[in-house]
Amino acid sequence: MITNRSAPTASIVPVLVYEDVEPLLDFLVDAFGFTEHLRACGSDGKLNHAQLLFGNESIIIGRQGGPFRAPRAEEVSQYVHVTVADADAHCEHATTRGARILQPPHDMPFGERQYTAQDPGGHRWTFSQHIADVAPAAWGAIEAPHHAPIT
Repeated sequence: MITNRSAPTASIVPVLVYEDVEPLLDFLVDAFGFTEHLRACGSDGKLNHAQLLFGNESIIIGRQGGPFRAPRAEEVSQYVHVTVADADAHCEHATTRGARILQPPHDMPFGERQYTAQDPGGHRWTFSQHIADVAPAAWGAIEAPHHAPIT
């Protein structure tokens, strides 16, 4: 199995969408003791998303727009990111079981092959396969300096 420095190490990674990521990043690190792993800015220079660690687990917070979309009325503001061994096979299986495929498998510049599906309850799931070990700087992310966790 390939490991990838640009992807969270956890198998299941919640993704939370906010209008403005930066103040929430600071809050989650400061108030709740998360450790920033990396951050990536968009072409407009604004923080697009960040990966945060808590122990051995990860979350991603993303800015509204692009691949991240904040909820409209009666929608949820997060989806679940799950690491799988084979995104194409997983997608085929999910399709045969009734999942609505919102985005078919495709390669991402940060070394992942992903697809996004919707379950019958309307929740979104992104399934991601490590396909290459990509240094964060190679796709525009910046590794954050490590801070001591709150004890």
